[in-house]
Amino acid sequence: MFHVPVTYFFEFKKTNEQMRSYIMGEFAANGATHLVLTHDLINMIMADFTAAAKLEKEMSAAGLTFLDAHAPFGQYLDLNNPEPAARRQLILRHKLHIQIAADMGVDTVTIHPGNDYYYPEVPLQQQIRNTIAALDEILPVAADRGVTVCIENIWCRSNTPEKLLEIKAAFPCDTLGFCFDAGHANQMDKGRNFEKNSAADCYVLVGETPVYDDQIGEKMLPHIVNCHLNDNDGQYDTHINIFDGNTDWTKVMRLLRKAPRLKCIQSEVIPVANKTSIRDICEAFRKLGEIY
Repeated sequence: MFHVPVTYFFEFKKTNEQMRSYIMGEFAANGATHLVLTHDLINMIMADFTAAAKLEKEMSAAGLTFLDAHAPFGQYLDLNNPEPAARRQLILRHKLHIQIAADMGVDTVTIHPGNDYYYPEVPLQQQIRNTIAALDEILPVAADRGVTVCIENIWCRSNTPEKLLEIKAAFPCDTLGFCFDAGHANQMDKGRNFEKNSAADCYVLVGETPVYDDQIGEKMLPHIVNCHLNDNDGQYDTHINIFDGNTDWTKVMRLLRKAPRLKCIQSEVIPVANKTSIRDICEAFRKLGEIY
């Protein structure tokens, strides 16, 4: 069984209070004890301060707690953004979401370092410097609030394990760690079997071809604090249920068991979009725990 807690993602964006309470109850009825404070929920709290108390009341009624968080993300929120006006605001927003997470009892927040293909005219190393500069302002706030910021592997040149390690080298402290995304790692391995895939679609925009890698988790291992577990067939980021794709889950679990900083295991299976029941997701993670 897992030696760290398991936390579950749900796309709450279009739900009202009644539906949220029902969904939370379904997770609890199927053995879950923790949910992810998602980017949508953080955006809800940013828009309305009173939403935090409502969410905490709903979670408490279901016997659940928030355990980890995912920061709002996108071209104008990711850390590599080169536009001065956008950078001023995105840094303030990340400081605010860290405060929100801390107030909700969360101590691990995942932030996207950014995708380089949005800015093909900006040299890759400048984008890495932009990410480091943003973290230089954000991490002191996280440290003051006891929050670990995690940057994750995706499928672009700017978020390979090598670039994450380069960024981490600038911050030899426990406030910065990694989020290992098994779905993204599977794409950067099995994607080689497809002419078109997530990585190829992005690399072509910067005039390059992907460098596929079957050792992403091994490279990230010393600094893995959180993880996003979901499945796919290697072509696109479908976030289907565990065991429904071709990820080598025995390899992933053996790796995570050796991660010295691992705080939690997150299901990043997307239920509604994939028409996957909460029961089936919780059951898949129980089975995953048996090979952990």
